[in-house]
Amino acid sequence: MIPWERLDAVTLEDGIELKLMRRGREYSIMLGANELMNSRLSGSEEALASLAAERLQGRQAPRLLIGGLGMGFTLRAGLRALDDHASLTVAELVPEVIDWARGPMTEVFSGCLEDPRVILHQGDVGALIADSEQAWDAILLDVDNGPDGLTRQGNDALYSAQGLARAHRALKPGGVYSVWSSAPDPAFTRRLRQAGFQVAEVPTRASTKKRGARHMIWLATRPG
Repeated sequence: MIPWERLDAVTLEDGIELKLMRRGREYSIMLGANELMNSRLSGSEEALASLAAERLQGRQAPRLLIGGLGMGFTLRAGLRALDDHASLTVAELVPEVIDWARGPMTEVFSGCLEDPRVILHQGDVGALIADSEQAWDAILLDVDNGPDGLTRQGNDALYSAQGLARAHRALKPGGVYSVWSSAPDPAFTRRLRQAGFQVAEVPTRASTKKRGARHMIWLATRPG
């Protein structure tokens, strides 16, 4: 078997190391000993965008905010599902992840960052949400490991009652707040409903071949 090769690493603010690994043409982003994502498993991250896009049918020039660049699975799925008048802003906090997308993982991204519909923002998606009022047709979050995060305590603010109130305010009426998680979280579902969202929980397979682990996607709609 081909051994894993460590391509790069960065130490996050809490002292945990984020690593980019490669084995042949397979890539992995790991947080310490935990694999956050793998280039062979994109099903649930793609569904994060495609399920939200289904709910935006008929909207003119929809504006989407994606929290977390990762390996670009959600971004590419959104570009495929939406027409040429859409715009997709991707907020990525860790600059090295952007460097990996434009460097070692160029083949994985397949030129999607050069799509004219894409705006890449190096910074905190939470700050963009907090500064917005009825600005987005959809907010898609693939940040950390979901509401039960691994990488940053600051990410907890995205999933708190206050964070959900900000997301509700940032969405246009009828807008969709789509959240990826590695596992179900009934408490988060309750917080979404308490924040005024209409909520659907969608279990989704990690693999595009409908195999592998089950992940959870919340589709929370702002009424109106």
